[in-house]
Formats: sequence, structure tokens, C-alpha cells
Amino acid sequence: MGEHLESSQKAQVHRLARHPAGKPRPRLRVGGERMIKRLRNRFIRIAMLSVTAVMLLLTIILNVANYVSTDSDLKQTLTLIYENAGTIPHSRFQLPDSADAPTPPENDDGNGDIAPAPPDGADDSQTPQAPPDDKIARREGPFTAETPFSTRFFVLRYTSDGTLTQENLDNIASVTADDTQGYLSAALAHGAGYGYCGSYRFFVAQTDDGENIAIFLDCYHELRAMRVVLVWSLLADAACILLVFLLVVLLSRRAIDPVVRSAQQQKQFITDASHELKTPITVIATSLKVLEMETGKQKWIDKAMAQTEKLASLVNSLVTLSRMDEEDSPLKMEDFPVSDAVRETAESFTDFAASKGHELHLSITDGLTYRGDEYAVRQLVSILLDNAVKYALPDSPIEFSLEKAKRGVVLRSSNACEDVAPENAQKLFDRFYRADQSRSSGSGFGIGLSIARSIAEGHHGSIRAIADDRKITFTAELK
Repeated sequence: MGEHLESSQKAQVHRLARHPAGKPRPRLRVGGERMIKRLRNRFIRIAMLSVTAVMLLLTIILNVANYVSTDSDLKQTLTLIYENAGTIPHSRFQLPDSADAPTPPENDDGNGDIAPAPPDGADDSQTPQAPPDDKIARREGPFTAETPFSTRFFVLRYTSDGTLTQENLDNIASVTADDTQGYLSAALAHGAGYGYCGSYRFFVAQTDDGENIAIFLDCYHELRAMRVVLVWSLLADAACILLVFLLVVLLSRRAIDPVVRSAQQQKQFITDASHELKTPITVIATSLKVLEMETGKQKWIDKAMAQTEKLASLVNSLVTLSRMDEEDSPLKMEDFPVSDAVRETAESFTDFAASKGHELHLSITDGLTYRGDEYAVRQLVSILLDNAVKYALPDSPIEFSLEKAKRGVVLRSSNACEDVAPENAQKLFDRFYRADQSRSSGSGFGIGLSIARSIAEGHHGSIRAIADDRKITFTAELK
């Protein structure tokens, strides 16, 4: 019997070390281009979204500040005109008086040359002096001595019923008496306060004599300047974003290198550990079977066998996950009758579901053909149904369907379950995640749905979970 045990163990180890075709098992290369590409795309997307958000925020702040400043200057100008009865007083911005301005002294010979500087100690009463302060052109806010001459505006006075009583077009050349009625209509429609009419900023108020006054200020150049600032700031944003994008693309691989190396080490460890564990697990399982043959069935042997099978299932799942992430282990894509494959796989769960007190309701669309990996699709169906049977509430039905989509097919599994927070539903696809930690001692390791997601993504599709009212639905779209 000992020789039989030894030969069985050697046979199991030999099978683990060989492919079905008899060729040595190749070492899996982890961290393939698919994973690196996914990490790079995510890094680039996050970096560019951040940069774009900052640039747009700065542009908004700049242009809003420019608008507020310009609009404030326009309002001050309108207020100045209103406070001075429709004019801009020249005296408020007094220029130096030409009569008081000093003139350079001439030489005695009358040739116009400037006289030399007086010697030291000489009387400097004849030295040119600066004009007094009250003769210097003053600047008040946005106003200068040139403001009365450079500001283009016109004033309309009218009664409350809209009758024009007076118009002052002395400070505008582009508006004629025939045009005033249109601007008057705009003022009447707007009412008291500040407003815009084309390239004019206007102010409407009531005068002391009961009439209304509307002051229209030409702000074409100010509006154009704001538009120029906006356009150039957006162009600068676009140029900066493009430059940053090029830099991020060029440097992204280097930026994610530490993450890639860490992921490679983790995957390599999982792969190596899985293969190393397979041998002792197989030896233990074989030994238990031989021991059972010698001593007969015992509950201790049954418990050990159950735990061994559980460990073997975990190892197989880890290997599957590693292979799903590998670029050099692609799915075998070919046309196959997906309706028949799904129905056959799903019907095999009928008895298993019944043994757990669940009735399995199938809704399979007939005659569908799909191009994909048949084995992977069958595995996806098995994962969804196995998960439903394990976690469905006692004596509750399980619904499973296959439907044709615009592109590909849709698999859907639904069952009653314990309350799952909607925000945690998508976490069910994370490796080793458990929605109910109290079930951590139960069957399963929290990686089945992770494998399901890998299968769906391998078929250019997606899988999602929706939890609502003590019911959870898994929808896998395969394209």
C-alpha cells in the first residue's frame, strides 16, 4: 500500500508539472502590456483632468476679475456723468495753465541757447520751478485729464410716458438723432439701473425734476479688450494643456514604474505560490484518499478532504486570475452557439440550487451565436449562478437570463439577498472583498466575481451589480 501511495503522489506531481500536451509549463510573465496600458491611461486621465481643471479655474478667475474691474470702471464713468448733469467737467481734471508754465531763460546774445546753470551760491530765484499742486492734472480712479476728451457718450432725457424731451449727442459721432428712438426703447424696457445695449453700457435714473435720464457710454473698446483677453487666455490654456499632455504621455511610463513593479512582484508571488502549493495539496489529497481506502470512511478524513478541496479551489482561482491578467494568455475567440452553451451550463445548477432550497428560473433566448471564448463564457455563467445559490436568502427563487444586445449578448442573474449598501455593490468585484464579513468562514474566497469581471473585460464588455430592496442583480455585457 505504501508503494501505491508513493506512486500516486509521484503521478500527481508529474501531472502538475506538465501541460496536458506533455510540454513543460512555461513561467508566466506578469505585468503585461494590458495592465501597464490600463495604468498609464488612468494616470494620464487623472493628471490631465487635474491640470485642465486648474487651468480652467485660473482662466475663469482671470476673466471674471477682468470683467468686474472693467464693468466697475464703466459704472464709475456713468455715475460721474450722471452726477454732473450729463457732462464730464474739465475743471475736475485740471491741466497745467500754459500762462503759468515756466519758460527757459535765454542768453544775452539772443541766440536761443539755454542759459548755463548759475554758479554755487548764486540766487536761485530764477530757477524753473514745478507747477503748484493745484495745477497738476489729477487722476481719480479710472479717470485722467484725458477722460473728458476720450469718453464717447450721449444723454437722453424723457418723461415717464416715454416722450423724448432732450438729447445730447455732442460727445458721440456714431449716433444720430434718428437712432435715439431705438436706444430710448431699450432704456424704457430695462428701467432704472445699469444695463447693456449692444456696445453701450447705459444707466437709467430719475432726475430731481421728475424726468428720466438715460446715459449711454460707448464701451466698444472695453468689450473688445475683454473678448481678446478671453480668447487669448483660452488659447494659452489649450497650448499649456497640450504641452502638459505631451509631457505626461512621455513621462507616464516612468511615473507608474514603481506601481508596475509592485504589481509584478505581487502577481509573480501569487503565481509562484500557487504552483508551489499545488504539489503539497495534491500529495495531501492523495494521501487522504489512500488512508480512507485503508481505514474506511471517517469524519476526520472527510473534514480534511473538504478543506483540501477548498485550498485546491483557492489555488486554481488564483492561477486563473493571474492568467486572465496576462497579455500572452489571450482568450480564444471563435463563433459558438452561446444559447446552447449558457443553457447547458445553467441547467447543471438546477439540482444544486434545489438542494439549497432555491428554484432556478431560466430565460434563455434561443438561437444566439456569439464570438468569444466558450470556456470563459461558461465559467462566467457558473460563477454568477454559484454566487447566487450561495448567498440567496433561504427558499427564495433565482432568476437567470440571456438576451441579445445591440452588440453582443447580456447575461443577468438576480436573487434575494441580505441588505447590501448600493455604494458597496461594485466593491463585490474587488478581490477578496466580502459584503458580509460574518460569512468569512463560509465557502468561497471573494475572488469569483473578480474572475467574472476579468472575463467580461476580456470580451470588451463590463459587469455591474445593482442592489436594491434586499435584491441584487448582476448584469454582464459581452460585446
